[in-house]
Order: sequence, then C-alpha cells, then structure tokens
Amino acid sequence: MSTMTASAPVSRSTQDKLIIFDTTLRDGEQSPGVTLHIQEKIEIAKQLSKLGVDVCEAGFPVASEGDFAAVERIAKEVGPLMVNREKLGKPMIICGLARAVKNDIQRAYDAVKHAPLHRIHTFLATSDIHLEHKLRISRDECIARATEAVRFAKSLCNDVEFSPEDSGRSDPEFLCKVLGAVIAAGATTLNIPDTVGYNTPDEYGRIIHYLIQHTPGADKVVWSTHCHNDLGLATANTLSGIMNGARQVEVTINGIGERAGNTALEEVVMALYTHPKTFPVYSHIDTQQIFRTSQLVANKTGMAVQANKAIVGANAFAHESGIHQDGVLKHQATYEIINPSVVGVPSNSLVLGKHSGRNAFRTRLTQLGYHLSEAEFQRAFERFKRTADSKKAVTDTDIVAIIDDELGALSQTPAIELRNVQVTSGTGVIATATVEVVSTDPVDGTESVQVDAAISRNGPIHAVFKAIERLVDVNVTLLQYEVRAVSGGSDGDALGQVSVKLCDVQLPHIHFNGTATDTDVVLASARAFMAAINRMILHSRAHGEKAANGENGVAAKTGVEGAEVIDRRKVGV
Repeated sequence: MSTMTASAPVSRSTQDKLIIFDTTLRDGEQSPGVTLHIQEKIEIAKQLSKLGVDVCEAGFPVASEGDFAAVERIAKEVGPLMVNREKLGKPMIICGLARAVKNDIQRAYDAVKHAPLHRIHTFLATSDIHLEHKLRISRDECIARATEAVRFAKSLCNDVEFSPEDSGRSDPEFLCKVLGAVIAAGATTLNIPDTVGYNTPDEYGRIIHYLIQHTPGADKVVWSTHCHNDLGLATANTLSGIMNGARQVEVTINGIGERAGNTALEEVVMALYTHPKTFPVYSHIDTQQIFRTSQLVANKTGMAVQANKAIVGANAFAHESGIHQDGVLKHQATYEIINPSVVGVPSNSLVLGKHSGRNAFRTRLTQLGYHLSEAEFQRAFERFKRTADSKKAVTDTDIVAIIDDELGALSQTPAIELRNVQVTSGTGVIATATVEVVSTDPVDGTESVQVDAAISRNGPIHAVFKAIERLVDVNVTLLQYEVRAVSGGSDGDALGQVSVKLCDVQLPHIHFNGTATDTDVVLASARAFMAAINRMILHSRAHGEKAANGENGVAAKTGVEGAEVIDRRKVGV
C-alpha cells in the first residue's frame, strides 16, 4: 500500500484528534551524557503540560529510587495542572514505563496513580533476534508473558499501553497474534516501535496498515508510532504511520533520545500545521510554546540544538542569500513556510533599555507568554536592570535568555553559591582568578564563606575553573565548553550564553551540564561551571537513590526466567 502520496486531501470535519505522547523525560533522558535531577524533570513536565502534550511518559519507576520519586512527584504536582489546557479540557496523562514483569508494573502504578489521569506502559520484545538472543524464550512464551503483563496492568489501571519492542524487525503475522492477545487482555493503546530506526517510510506505513487490518480487535484500541532516527527517517516514518491509521505519536522535544534520537515533536506538529488538508489528523499543541520548550530542554539536558535543526534551530528562519533576503523583505511567504512567531521565536524588533520600568518589563513578559510569581518577577526584573546597565538595548531574545537563566536558578537550592569572581589577565601575564563561594550545610542550613585563588597559563576562564575546583574539593574533567551570542549588540555588548559539560573523574560515565547568561563571558563561564558542579553534588547526595542491585543505575534481576537485567539508559522501546 502506498503511504503518504496516495491519500486525498481531507476536510477538518473528517479529521481525528492526534494524541501527542511525549517521552522526553524517559527516552529523551536516555541520550548519552544527559542527567536530569528531579526538580528539572518537574520543570520540563510543567512546560510540556503548557505546550498541550496529551501524555507525558515521566520515566521508568523501577529503574531506581530517584526515577520513582521523579515520576511520583510529576504525577502529584504536574498531573492536576490545567494551565493553558482549555482546548483540551483535561490535564495531561502521566505515564510510567514498565517491562512485562509484575514488579515493574506495580512500581509504575504506584508512581503514576497520584495523577488524575494516569497510564501504565508495558513492553516486551517480539522480534526473533530479541527472543532468541536477549530473552531466550519461545514465541508462545512471549505471547503468554505479554498477555499476563497486560492483564495485571489492567487490574490496576484502565489506561494500559503495550509496545512490542523491535516491531520493525518482527514477523508481522506473529505480531498480529501477540497484539490480538493483549487487546483481549485489556490493552487500550498499541505502540509499534521501530526500535533501531531500521524501517523506511514505505515499510513502516505498510506495517501499521497491515497490523490494523489483520489484528483481532484492532478497532478497539489506539494505534501509536514510536520511531528512532538512526537513518534520519524518524519524522518521515511517523507521518507515514499517521497516514496509515496511527492516531498517537511518541515523540521528544528536539528529537533527543537514544543513539541518533527520536521523532521530534516540533517537526510532526508543524508538518500537520503547514499541511492541514493533507493529514487526516489535528493536534491541540500550542505552537507558540514550541521554541521556549525547545530552549528549556536544551538548557536542562545540555544538548544544544544544532543550528540547522528544523523548526527550532538558530538558522531555521535565517536568510543569507541575497535573493532570499530580497524575497523575504518583499513578502515573508516567498522563502518562509512558517512565520517564526507561530512557534514562539522571539522578535528583536522591540527593545527595552535601562530607562524601562517595572510595568513595561511586566507587560513585555506577558506578551512573551510568561506569568511569573511576584518573587520570580522581582528577581527577573533585577537581572534585567543589571543587563540593561551594560547592554544598551535588551531584545526579546535577551529577555527569554534572562528569564530561563533566572527561573533555572530558582528551581533548585544550590549546594554552593558563587558570591564573587575577580580575574587578572593580559598579554604576557599569567591569568589569576580569585573566587568567593558560600556553601550551605544540607543538615542544619548553616552557611560558610570560602575564598581561594588559582593561576593558569591557559587564560582567565581556566583560572576561574581551577579556583572553583579547589574551593569545592572536587576533581572533574571538563568535557565540553561552548559560548554563543544570544543576540547582537551595537557596541560589542552582546549577551553571551555559556554551556559547560563535565564529569567526576571517579564517575566518567555520568555527565553534568550547566548554562549561564551574562554580558561578561568570564562571569557567565564561572556561573555555568558552578551550576554543573552543583548538579554533581546534588546527584551524589540523592544517590542515596542507589539502584536495586548497586550503584550503576541497574535494577535487580526480576527472578523471572528470561527477564533481562535492566539499565534505564538502555531501554529499547
């Protein structure tokens, strides 16, 4: 069957609602080098709710105590929220992932049950290569285990999703048997993962079409896509799945995820937006929240958005060719199929300055979609005034960067706070940095002030980093350092954003990132480095969140014959 080219245009009255299932906090966090603490996950989940996401897969509760706590808090604190969800008329469904194992399923339910709307998502591999080499079970055993898992999940929760892992390489006839059995056991959503990103759009579309046509009870469930980007085809495969009957898509912000990533939410949503008569579905995503959500996820995960990334990349709406520039100036639609404002890209045409007052700043924040508490506004306004003193014109792009920076700082209580930085550097002079920090005792809350200095032949930023390391008594490896201009400045007074990624020498497989924004790049570097250090300290305190069988994030064996040991960063759905 043809996939995307054969379907005739459809009218809105015949379109179905497309369920947007976001797995940024589960599959997205499996990206190499990504480590999010609980408060960051809650912050991202709140933004996903504002964005209009239908289902949030908040994590893998059985993986560790920390994962369980994060999913549980998201269920309690984000699950009931209705901010910016008037069109949907209901809160976001909070979902937890579980293997087809009773203990996993119970753990997932215990974490998500606090949300008004909650779902259990259980999975089991169905491809022969997985059955033979990983699970070491027969096809009949696979059907029995999948059915038993779904039946148990259904006894706890009405909303149950099942995924046959590695569907893209599974025997279609056998898949129909498995899926028919789990439908009979109570599954309400069937997700078809192209786990290793192997399929082409035609192949994936044919799989979805075949399964819907040949699975007993197919009309009783919602069919879902879950595509990986190993061949760069995740979005194309997802759209092909939609054209062949899928009515849920599993996606991540910025397409982050295992290996080459997942289908990008923003790409699917804007494909539907720009082709409303082509696709037989619509979504309730608030497109003006897309850019802010993208930036939030990039800042929290430390995974920078590539400049030429569709929809949210820095070059997505940039035009360098003279012919293109001339065309856009004459009429925007000549070379732009999407107006940047539609996805919430801030404009730089309106500026504020040091003479702008509180009311003007508050009004601009409202226009940009921010609704801050009084404490948040006060902190943001003070930061705005400091920026305006050193930068003649503060643009919308600057404001967005400032707000994200300040709200990020407010989202957690730092273990160590950077109080003061002084540097001396120059031609033929060894750079010297003096740093003052304040540390807070996690037990009694007492503060202590410490000052130290360091020298470096590699410049002032390196000297600052060395001084901070000495003060906090850690030994880290700097893995990545990036600086970029948030916006231009007429006199070289651009606002700079610095991103760093580091790891503890003793735990090189766990990476911590930090970002900070300032007109002073040295100060921004110091604050970004300190943010990463704080994440490392908070992580070490929390782990206490040790996994069930050790300190490497690997949960204990289940005792079920053939059940694999699980690492939450290697979940193959």
